[in-house]
Amino acid sequence: MAEYYFRTRQMTVGYDGVPLIKDITIDIARGEIVTLIGPNGSGKSTILKSITRQLKTLGGEVFIASEELRKLSYKALSTKLAVVLTERMKPELMTCRDIVATGRYPYTGRLGILTEDDELKVEAAMAAVHVLELRNRDFNAISDGQRQRVLLARAICQEPEIIVLDEPTSFLDIRHKLQLLSLLRGMAREKGITVIMSLHEIDLAQKISDRIVCVKGDHVLSSGTPEEVFGEDAMRELYGIDQGYYDPMFGSIELPRPEGAPEALVLSACGTGIPVYRMLQKRGIPFAAGILYTNDVDYRLARLLAAEVVAERPFMPISDEALRKALAWVEACGQVIDAGVALGETNRRMGEVIDAAKRTGKYVSVEDFAKRQ
Repeated sequence: MAEYYFRTRQMTVGYDGVPLIKDITIDIARGEIVTLIGPNGSGKSTILKSITRQLKTLGGEVFIASEELRKLSYKALSTKLAVVLTERMKPELMTCRDIVATGRYPYTGRLGILTEDDELKVEAAMAAVHVLELRNRDFNAISDGQRQRVLLARAICQEPEIIVLDEPTSFLDIRHKLQLLSLLRGMAREKGITVIMSLHEIDLAQKISDRIVCVKGDHVLSSGTPEEVFGEDAMRELYGIDQGYYDPMFGSIELPRPEGAPEALVLSACGTGIPVYRMLQKRGIPFAAGILYTNDVDYRLARLLAAEVVAERPFMPISDEALRKALAWVEACGQVIDAGVALGETNRRMGEVIDAAKRTGKYVSVEDFAKRQ
């Protein structure tokens, strides 16, 4: 068959015979991490439930290697594919270890008796996601985050070729988000396990995924590598963003800039302006920023948060035009905040801007600015 290990061909998914998303075609290689992103209610979970046969597909085909998914027996499917969904399980009188052990059932006999090797795999799976200390706890008596990790251990214990996860980081703190995603990346790279999941945190999706599928409404809006998919305009369209911004370089979201004419000019370089920008934004004070080289990290944020930015081309001496604009903002603004500018050969004319601010009595050091807040 083709080089792809998991494939959908014009798949249509929905509920009760009513199509929700049509013509879904996805190609995934073995060991790839593919993440579905999109607004709440866009159909990400429906797609995942359909490719795991929890929902019946309404059209098209799904293949694992050369085998059509719908023709596999549930026992055969469970040795190839493990699922971690968001629905709460409420098993009666089962410990966390009991839950993880169910991952070995596809490999046991009718009585479900685990061998010594099975027992070792249960322990190893729990250790991998740091839940060994929960082994004897009632599954219903632990936190949502702990429950999520136990279910992942069950999936690992199943030794699948594909793991499907629906919002696996939803209930996890930062530490456990990083542990989980690092574990998934290691499983994909070292064991060739294919990971298909949905995430709300698009910054995490951008960092961990080999491929991204953007789901919106009744169709897949786009798909490709993170570099191909993540862009300011693309994310604005996908999520319908009309306030604030998304910065694909840092995978961050930003609140809208303060409205109005600049009341302060911020002088900065190499990241020194970022905390000042955020402080002014929180207080609703519009500001100008400059003179910033367009490859400076400060420029990346200033272009989103500042009312005006005086910019210069990278590695070039500051031009007369850029200097004129900066000096004009010194005159127009009520204060000039020096967030920290190391003067060098190319940006030495920033010294003229600093001198002008001091002559007009508008100069404020970043230390004095911080004290006033």
